[in-house]
Amino acid sequence: MDDDRPDALLTGLLFYDLVLTGLGKPPTPGEEIWTDGMGCGPGGIANLAVAAARFGLRTSLATVFGDDHYGVHCRDVLAGQEGVDLSLSRTSDGWHTPVTVSLAYGHDRALVTHGQEPPYSQDVLMGDPPDARTALVHIEAEPREWLAKAAANGTHIYADVGWDPTQQWSRALLDQLTLCHAFLPNETEAMAYTRTDSAGAALGTLSELVPVAVVTRGGEGAVAVDQTTGEYAEVPALDVEVLDATGAGDVFGASFVAASLGGWPLVERLRFAVLSAGLSVGHHGGGLAAPGWYGVDRWWRSLTDPDLKKTYGFLTDRIPADVGPPVRHAPVTPPARLP
Repeated sequence: MDDDRPDALLTGLLFYDLVLTGLGKPPTPGEEIWTDGMGCGPGGIANLAVAAARFGLRTSLATVFGDDHYGVHCRDVLAGQEGVDLSLSRTSDGWHTPVTVSLAYGHDRALVTHGQEPPYSQDVLMGDPPDARTALVHIEAEPREWLAKAAANGTHIYADVGWDPTQQWSRALLDQLTLCHAFLPNETEAMAYTRTDSAGAALGTLSELVPVAVVTRGGEGAVAVDQTTGEYAEVPALDVEVLDATGAGDVFGASFVAASLGGWPLVERLRFAVLSAGLSVGHHGGGLAAPGWYGVDRWWRSLTDPDLKKTYGFLTDRIPADVGPPVRHAPVTPPARLP
């Protein structure tokens, strides 16, 4: 019997992202800088949703949209263009969709956001969460009730964590890993929360707390341990030109989940996630930069480097026969709505 559960269950705050690229230098007060690139589209939790959907995962998103132009545009992109199930989401009258301006510079970016707390919490949106194969979550200091319910349903929870603005890095947050199947922090976060001084040491600590531990290292690649299979893997990043790193971590996480649902060996899961994230940074803005199967297939068919051909040879048996239509990247401005 077919498993008709959602492959990926998501909830969190959605943003309308405006991404500016091509800054010659970081901006300073009192100065105007002209950029040579711009893109816009849904961001925040939408990054994970789009990235997952583009790898063919049945993706269900519980979020809040404002009833403004930004909210309407983001809903149209997610449901109409990307096929994300929004039946758990709500539109709030009179609430403005948060807007983030991302200034991409080098391998990083600065973010400026305008917004207010959403009128519905994650727990209200989720209620009794539907059965799902996986849930992709950002764990926060305050535990969410729906996570325990989802874990009790047998949902495998893949979690990451954001920057702690207090820089206290409370180890109490790691208590939530008892609910998680996998944890995918970046190197800085992993070392801070585990009080270690290297990615390897942090991975060792995290592998005692969660079945699958992954530490992403940006331009250095990623390392991971899967205690359920006894596998360890360390892979380098691709040598790519970075246009915009916004959402690259979300693309990494979504592609790692897609490969995990396929039952791939750990090293293949990790290489696939590194590849997907690497392909995403060459385009503007978060989820709409996600390559999906179409982008991965296009990269594989154009590859001439013999070493990479050997390293990524597993893609021959992994890329589906139908890779879908060309992905649509972030437009410079949202299209006008027809009356």
